[in-house]
Amino acid sequence: MAKEFNVPPVIFPSSLGGVTAAAGPQNRRAPTPSFTPNPNPNANLPFLSFDIGSTSGPGPISSSSSINASHHPSGGFFDDEPPLLEELGINTGQIWSKTLSILNPFRPNPGLHADADLFGPFLLLMAFGLFQLLAGKLHFGIILGWLTVCSLFIYLVFNMLAGRSGNLDLYRCFSLVGYCMLPIVVLSALSLFVPRGGMLMFGMAAVFVLWSTRACTRLLVEIAAGGDEHRGLIAYACWLIYTLFSLLVVF
Repeated sequence: MAKEFNVPPVIFPSSLGGVTAAAGPQNRRAPTPSFTPNPNPNANLPFLSFDIGSTSGPGPISSSSSINASHHPSGGFFDDEPPLLEELGINTGQIWSKTLSILNPFRPNPGLHADADLFGPFLLLMAFGLFQLLAGKLHFGIILGWLTVCSLFIYLVFNMLAGRSGNLDLYRCFSLVGYCMLPIVVLSALSLFVPRGGMLMFGMAAVFVLWSTRACTRLLVEIAAGGDEHRGLIAYACWLIYTLFSLLVVF
């Protein structure tokens, strides 16, 4: 039979007046709870919450925290904006109408070319250079450089002939000379299917040069003032310019 031992009670110091008390079930301290992390660390930080209505409770959202949908970029804010081409000053319909007017060498429409632009001539020059590239000739820099010099030449000749009554500006001169390059562009495209250096090629070049000369002369005289009396000299200057460009195609 096991022997029983009398275990003396354990005495702990008490904080009440320095008197010690026996440790019993009624005098034992409650165990300190272990640290438990907060499952929601942002619960006490409302400014980190993405829920707009979490701090204000249920109900309608106040005007200070609401977002006006009409000013949101994804809403209808950009519906009234003009297209990008119009903001850049590029009117494709007008460019197409100007190009079609040059196709009629006897009746080009001067009213369409009163509003000058450079995007249409740039497209025609790029097409001219592309057709030349297909023929084995790299002439992009030559075409742009020659057009700049030729437009300056026409500008000086016209204003010297018209005197003080002339109102041809350089920007409009660039536009007119560039648009009238359309027959030379057509010649460059047809030259891909015609033997180079033959009589047919020279005949085609003469026809398209006269076409460009007539169209450019008519537009210059009717749009700018003071050139009607010197139509022959202006036509001769235009003929020299487009003959120069036709030599790039022929040779």
